[in-house]
Amino acid sequence: MTTLSGKTALVTGSTSGIGLGIALSLAKAGANLILNGFGDASAVIAEVGQFGGKVGHHPADVSDPAQIADMIAYAEREFGGVDILVNNAGIQHVAPVDEFPVERWDSIIAINLSSVFHSTRLSLPGMRAKGWGRVINIASVHGLVGSTGKAAYVAAKHGVIGLTKVVALETATTNVTCNAICPGWVLTPLVQKQIDDRAATGIDPQQAQHDLLAEKQPSLEFVTPPQLGELVLFLCSEAGAQVRGAAWNIDGGWLAQ
Repeated sequence: MTTLSGKTALVTGSTSGIGLGIALSLAKAGANLILNGFGDASAVIAEVGQFGGKVGHHPADVSDPAQIADMIAYAEREFGGVDILVNNAGIQHVAPVDEFPVERWDSIIAINLSSVFHSTRLSLPGMRAKGWGRVINIASVHGLVGSTGKAAYVAAKHGVIGLTKVVALETATTNVTCNAICPGWVLTPLVQKQIDDRAATGIDPQQAQHDLLAEKQPSLEFVTPPQLGELVLFLCSEAGAQVRGAAWNIDGGWLAQ
């Protein structure tokens, strides 16, 4: 069991879904947590706080660099800085390139890619000063392959993997590491919407879910947030100290095809 007592983790987009699953895994391992997301976070704070660590919440809109800077300042002021940064926040929109709304493109790039840059650049000085740190970017299998209708998402996630490699090289002689995790289908609200859209055409919801998985994910099973959380813990452990610049796919066989 990885012990992260005394470490502080900031997980963006962590009031639900993948981010919450990762936050819970980190909390179970003893880390203090800074959650991020919109709305009333009191229930989530209580859920994560049950493991005994200090828990805070910052409502930064990560499409705004100034709000990200305020979140990192909050981390430094209230927690003594960020030891583990998990860049998880993301949004999606599906449309062909020539019909893709420009404002959707801009918001997806801002949240899925630019926020990773801003959170990382602001967290690295503190990690270097402490002599230890982990930057873990939740990319996607779509950071390694393309799919029709997802121009902005695929472009952003490919960018996240490129940024991951650069940060890994720039920190290679330190005890700070940077890696990306590339999930396949996880049953998040983003994926559920795609299932619902299929079902809206008259397909049975269970069949719509099966069809979605069968197109890409040979296991026919979703990756789960706890599984992603365990992989984050591995990257935070001593066993992960020389995993640098990796794009680790956890995708039910998607990329094996």
